[in-house]
Order: sequence, then C-alpha cells, then structure tokens
Amino acid sequence: MSGKGKRKDEQDCASDGDSEGHAPSKKFAKKDSDDSDGIVVCEISKNRRVTVRNWQGKVVVDIREFYMKDGKQMPGKKGISLSMDQWKMLRNHVEEIDKALNEDS
Repeated sequence: MSGKGKRKDEQDCASDGDSEGHAPSKKFAKKDSDDSDGIVVCEISKNRRVTVRNWQGKVVVDIREFYMKDGKQMPGKKGISLSMDQWKMLRNHVEEIDKALNEDS
C-alpha cells in the first residue's frame, strides 16, 4: 500500500473506453436489489457501476453492468464481485497495473 495520504473519493473512476463523459458520480444508497443494500461508489459508464454491498452476509466490491427492465435498472450477469481479501489484493497492485499500462501506451 502506498503512503500517498488521503483517498480520492470525489474523483471519477477510470473509464474503460465506452464512457460517455459523465460528470463525477455522487455516492448514494441503492435499495432496489433483493438481498443487498449497496452504496454506488461510481458510475464507470452509462450502464456500468462500482458498488460496495452486502451479498450473502459478506461485504463485496461489485463491478457490474446494469440493464433496464420495466423502467428499473437491474444488475446483469456481466460483472465481478470481489471479496474484501480480493479487493485488498487488487488495490495493493494498482501501481503495478498503472506501470504496465504506461509501458503499453
């Protein structure tokens, strides 16, 4: 983990290329899902978001695509839910990922 100091909660999350230039996302509670209460951390693109939620009694970081059904946004099958251990592992390797991305560009 780096010693950079404060978190960057107010910044947009990185885009995956199909983002449509949305304004910085706001945190808000989402209570539409069946067995979880989640906090949307950011919207990556129009139909993709990062959410922290409780799923089957465990806190997960969920990166998922959403679709519209009957006027409601519903979570799709495309996505990944990271356990806290998996999230910490990914977070601890962000600098290495950034370095690899910079080498390719």
